[in-house]
Amino acid sequence: MINLEVDIAGVKLKNPIITASGTFANGREISEYYDLCELGAVCVKAITLEPRRGNKPPRIAETPSGILNSVGLQNAGLAYFMKYEIPFLRKYDTKIIANISGCTIEENCEIAKRLGNLVDLIELNVSCPNVKEGGVAFGTNPKITKEITKRVKENCAVPLIVKLSPNVTDIKEIAKAAEEGGADALSLINTILGMQIDVNTRRPTLANNTGGLSGPAVKPVAVRMAWEVSSITDLPIIGMGGIMSGEDVAEFMLAGATAVAVGTANLVNPTACVDIKKEFINYLDENNIDDVHEIIKAVKIF
Repeated sequence: MINLEVDIAGVKLKNPIITASGTFANGREISEYYDLCELGAVCVKAITLEPRRGNKPPRIAETPSGILNSVGLQNAGLAYFMKYEIPFLRKYDTKIIANISGCTIEENCEIAKRLGNLVDLIELNVSCPNVKEGGVAFGTNPKITKEITKRVKENCAVPLIVKLSPNVTDIKEIAKAAEEGGADALSLINTILGMQIDVNTRRPTLANNTGGLSGPAVKPVAVRMAWEVSSITDLPIIGMGGIMSGEDVAEFMLAGATAVAVGTANLVNPTACVDIKKEFINYLDENNIDDVHEIIKAVKIF
């Protein structure tokens, strides 16, 4: 029997497969395809203090080996999540990660405080490139990253994950700032800011003009950043960015990730997470690996 259990800041996950925020909704539709108990954790769609309609359409556009999205954090708000989504997810033997995305530091603190210990972990989104207020400014400035992490951590009853933006000059500097602010774990990367133009209409394909690029196209950047961050911190890392196969999971873990989040793949295949989990187990089995910890941060650098 292969040991798949991993530890994220004291929270035990039965396996390292997590759903990435924004690509899985809150599990209701996917639960019709497989048992959510198969997952190490469910990271829910970003939660804002009040209901949010998001950006005007079109909000998603296909690109070579990926997608651009500018959904704009559409969600039903914190009160709805607490009343309806948490009870639904608690029916399954999996951990709940609440991704929070307030427009101000105070909003993020309020969301974290009200969630209390109703969830297992909180993921602080300081990196979303689609929201004009907050978002990028929080996650691209080390001083502000440290401040928001510290303030939100003071209001958290559960471990705090800080989700890092790739739209920075030095990811290690931002990671260190989050650690100094009290982060219990880090997740990376969020989407890369991009743009696509329709050459016939001469207009951007997204109504917001720009959006976040995700999918296999960003994986080499994500793996590199996971490796860089793992070299300067001992905090658990949740790696994400273009994971489509079991070997992709292994690649992130070799780079230093303790767990991974599957995102865009869910939009292509509703059973992506369980398929990727099976492929990852096959990889471990074929390589005679009895414990997933054997490959964490095990890359052999030249």
